[in-house]
Amino acid sequence: MPASSALRRGFAVIAALPLLTLAACGYGSEAKDDGAAKVAAGAKKIDGLDTVKIGYFGNLTHGTALVGMQKGIFQKALGATKVEPAIFNAGPSEIEALNSKSIDIGWIGPSPAINGYTKSAGKNLRIIGGSASGGVKLVVNPDKLKSLKDVKGKRIATPQLGNTQDVAFLNWAAEQGWKVDPQSGKGDVTVVRSDNKVTPDAFKSGSIDGAWVPEPTASKLIAEGGKELLDESTLWPDKKFVITNIIVRQDFLKEHPKVVEAVLKGSVDTNKWINANPDAAKAAANKLLEAETGKALPADVLDPAWKSIRFTDDPLASTLNTEAEHAVKAGLLEKPDLKGIYDLAPLNKVLKAEGEPAVDDAGLGAK
Repeated sequence: MPASSALRRGFAVIAALPLLTLAACGYGSEAKDDGAAKVAAGAKKIDGLDTVKIGYFGNLTHGTALVGMQKGIFQKALGATKVEPAIFNAGPSEIEALNSKSIDIGWIGPSPAINGYTKSAGKNLRIIGGSASGGVKLVVNPDKLKSLKDVKGKRIATPQLGNTQDVAFLNWAAEQGWKVDPQSGKGDVTVVRSDNKVTPDAFKSGSIDGAWVPEPTASKLIAEGGKELLDESTLWPDKKFVITNIIVRQDFLKEHPKVVEAVLKGSVDTNKWINANPDAAKAAANKLLEAETGKALPADVLDPAWKSIRFTDDPLASTLNTEAEHAVKAGLLEKPDLKGIYDLAPLNKVLKAEGEPAVDDAGLGAK
């Protein structure tokens, strides 16, 4: 398939998908205020801005956002500039919200960030920081699959056509020498695009034989009797690869640099607290998930899921470039020009003030 055709039929398909919202309030649902994000008495607005609209997913791989919101760390960093959170189910809807100015800053996976950047010809978003690495596994039915070679001929779920895990699985399958049509998912292995919310039921019913999914879905499948066959981190140098970035609208970054720095300080402070207090951080993330969904994750899901994720300020830029190459090889993306996708100057300013080393943009920084 020609690369330009793949771009139109692959990633472009994702951008055209209907928005997945949790409530009828625009592009994402507003997070419930459990009292943790109250503005401190005497606090002042940054740049005179009333609110900053921040988007993220209700996933553990977005743990920095979950914990920072629940503990009020972002609100503390922003003074009297009120945090206005919005929860999303999928990257394309969050990118649409960013494009329409329904949000200003967001936590998001690498594939939607790449797609959003290339579709706007590099004019809308910037990646301004990292958040998480890892937390993705291939979990299978142990009665049907005993080893990795048994994946051939089976039905394996990924969250969405062209999303980060879909690209990773297609790339891994190609490295095994297997042929799969990237659009239909048919071939030597059948790729079933399945929302993470319904994948556990599909697994229990036997309609899929396994899934290449992020946490906590992977641990949910294991709790249902699945077996971890592969941790994606083992496929990467130093077992590190970007799973969550922080993005911002370029116009917002230009107009409100101090607000962006404050959000990044909140992220750095949150990651530092998470890594120093893993059990308390895990509980905080689960508390916010419970507030949003009405149900907390059980310990047999939460504990292993949280353990498999690394929270980091480093955006691991070189791995983003590799993930883009994987999408090109899979036939889902025309070779992108990612030069300028990063602006890490605000983050490095925050890190310097905290006495931490600077992070690198792998040559993909804005001029």
